[in-house]
Amino acid sequence: MSVDDEFRRRIRSDIPHSARVWNAWLGGKDHYPVDRELAEVVSAAYPQMVDIARASRAFQIRAIRYLASVGVRQFLDVGTGLPVANSTHEVAQSIAPESRIVYVDNDPIVLAHAEALLTSAPEGRTAYVDADLSATDAVVDEAAKTLDLSEPVAVLLLSTLGHLDPAEGIEVVQRYLARMPSGSHLVLCDTVKTPQTLAAQEAYASGDNPPYLVREPEEITGCAEGLELVEPGFVPIDRWRPEEDDAVPVDQWGLVARKP
Repeated sequence: MSVDDEFRRRIRSDIPHSARVWNAWLGGKDHYPVDRELAEVVSAAYPQMVDIARASRAFQIRAIRYLASVGVRQFLDVGTGLPVANSTHEVAQSIAPESRIVYVDNDPIVLAHAEALLTSAPEGRTAYVDADLSATDAVVDEAAKTLDLSEPVAVLLLSTLGHLDPAEGIEVVQRYLARMPSGSHLVLCDTVKTPQTLAAQEAYASGDNPPYLVREPEEITGCAEGLELVEPGFVPIDRWRPEEDDAVPVDQWGLVARKP
């Protein structure tokens, strides 16, 4: 089997994939009809889904700006998804050009777009790790070729943990943070469990792809046990240091926390 044949086999354009469905909700173009169809099914069951996708991206941008403002210069973006405007390296390096960013995903389409992710200000560096988010040691070992793990790192997991059982999700996040030095940060958000988000979860599962599990609040905050929450703490992501008063309320909650 040639490399191209192997790549096409992994793409599976006949089955929706989370990164491509998310891209459809964000209004991107890097998805197939099967992804767009599932995005529309979920949105029909839960009309807030597009707002959540956009709010998650906006929360990410605000959190990175905050972290850059307090001196964080290294970012590990786990479950990055497909490139869109204001990706992690663009935001961080617009404030601190020397910032280093490592992206992590296991979608072959994201891998194909990695060249776009790997652009960098001359002073900084970017890299891409093709790995599953639960392979924490393999991810961190590879990221260490770009990041200096003796200096603080911001670990980002945004709208990503739903691919794991809640208990496993907490364990995975804690394994990442255990490898990071004092002064590192966690940026985390995910969808909380409500009757409406459970309907979205059921609709998403209809796409013959792995489920995406919504969470009880404590199944999100449990990931930050032992860390110091940054104000305003664990809140709906549209209320985390909002830049606009008319932000749309969403059923996704998040936090930024510092490792003592």
